[in-house]
Amino acid sequence: MARNKFDIDETLETPFDIRHLKRALDYAAKYKGRIVGALILSAFAVVISLIAPLITQYAVDNCMGGKEDIPPLIICAVLFLASIVISTILTRKRAVMMTKVGQDIVYDIRRDLFKHMQDLPFEYYDSRPHGKILVRIVNYINSISDLMTNGIINFVLEIFNLLFIIVFMFFVCWQLALVVLAGLPIYGAVIFFLKNKQRKAWQAVSNKSSNLNAYLHESIVGVQISQVFTREEVNAEINDKLAKAYRKSWMKAVAYSNLIWPTTDTVSVITRGAIYGVGLLAMPGISLGTILAMGNYSARFWQPLMNLSNLMNTFINAVAYLERIFEMMDEPVTVCNKLGAGDMPEIKGDVHFKNVTFRYEEGMNILENVSFDVKAGESIALVGPTGAGKTTIVSLLSRFYNVNDGAVCIDDTDIADVTLHSLRSQMGIMLQDSFIFSGTILENLKYGRLDATYEEAVEACKIVGVHDYIMSLKDGYDTVVSERGAGLSQGQKQLIALARTILSDPKILVLDEATSSIDAKTERYLQNGINHLLKGRTSFIIAHRLSTIRSCDKIMYISNKGITEAGSHDELMEKKGDYYKLYTAQAV
Repeated sequence: MARNKFDIDETLETPFDIRHLKRALDYAAKYKGRIVGALILSAFAVVISLIAPLITQYAVDNCMGGKEDIPPLIICAVLFLASIVISTILTRKRAVMMTKVGQDIVYDIRRDLFKHMQDLPFEYYDSRPHGKILVRIVNYINSISDLMTNGIINFVLEIFNLLFIIVFMFFVCWQLALVVLAGLPIYGAVIFFLKNKQRKAWQAVSNKSSNLNAYLHESIVGVQISQVFTREEVNAEINDKLAKAYRKSWMKAVAYSNLIWPTTDTVSVITRGAIYGVGLLAMPGISLGTILAMGNYSARFWQPLMNLSNLMNTFINAVAYLERIFEMMDEPVTVCNKLGAGDMPEIKGDVHFKNVTFRYEEGMNILENVSFDVKAGESIALVGPTGAGKTTIVSLLSRFYNVNDGAVCIDDTDIADVTLHSLRSQMGIMLQDSFIFSGTILENLKYGRLDATYEEAVEACKIVGVHDYIMSLKDGYDTVVSERGAGLSQGQKQLIALARTILSDPKILVLDEATSSIDAKTERYLQNGINHLLKGRTSFIIAHRLSTIRSCDKIMYISNKGITEAGSHDELMEKKGDYYKLYTAQAV
């Protein structure tokens, strides 16, 4: 997939093969009982509908002599009508059954894809436009809905229909049946020519749709910045370019798809004309009823082929989407529970980094042979230049990424040997992005601990100094906030996120720039609350404002892929090294 670019087409990392289709059919196998029932109904509907031309043949050849033939003609008309009505009822019943089956299959695929998405590591989301991920989960699965709902059953049905028609045609007149079949080579040649072109064309549509969705997602998230820098016209031009590219690819794909129908219709008309020509000119002894019946069967013969062609269009469209869906589903979950992983024992708080080396996907090393030991209950501050690896260290401790070399241990247990849930459930992590979900403030506070009481949530908010603000709102803790906390200031979102972390009652606490968006007065109140919270907990604090971490037990300066200095504030100030320079620069 294209990395972090909305205007670069995705490239499939694995080509489509029949196994993708088999995987889709594996989802259908769960509902094989209902599918078989629908097939039985369809078979009855097909056979009953094919009796109608035989009734026509009998009526034309045997019921046109005079008044005495009126009663049998009426009977033929009633039987003809009955065949249509019964066939229609059975077809409708089958359609209802398969619609339910198809939507159940789509639900299963969407559920499995979302579950897999939740398990994918941070690296996957770091390196891909989120709009291109979103389009797979929503648009692409919606696009295969028709294939799952009607495509599978209709494909089998039309094959049966075709076979039944061939049998009936040979039963009525084998010579004219051969005339009908003579058009197949021409039809097959055209379909073979179009197949690959259609698939490539619909892949291009998939790419352009993905690009457009990625840009729309980026534009929505960054709309404030766009307006600040008056980028509206430039952005509109970019969107227009992407939309035109999508329209062009769509029109090309539809042009190929629309060649199927006229090809089928043309061959159908030619073969029906050949039936009448051969029947009337080359077969003088043949009855009119037989010619009419064969003409009817000829039209019916090409109808399943036309339906199969349309199904092929649906299939080719769906293939382009299935490729993307299964590519994402096959994305390896690199950060996962290893075979035989056990639960993390109750954490005491000792932390050990042992010769840890780490690099992000396709990049250079961020950390090299980093080692340090932290005792339970100690507070550790990580400082240093932007991009040096401070957030990387706490991310490795939380096992959001796997180390490339070395080991990260808590209480002498390698965190790679325990389950992710048992590890992270004992850690409180507040990242730089104070993400607030849509819902009430209380729901956001209890996001990581659903069994927390209202009183516990209030206490956490009092510690960080946001309780009074929440109570000033009309609905207090039941106030509904929008996605990403729209309506709250950045500082308020950060305080609520910190309260959410505190409420989880972690054994190890990680604060990544927890006070970066609050004013000095609130910071003082918050710092007192944090200091109270840190007692008895191992904590890692990342802060650019060094005044907030002076009281930490140890400060580690991260630079040049490792730890260049470590000690208390006073010890590092005496050394007059990197930390001293950074602190005095801020104090000026």
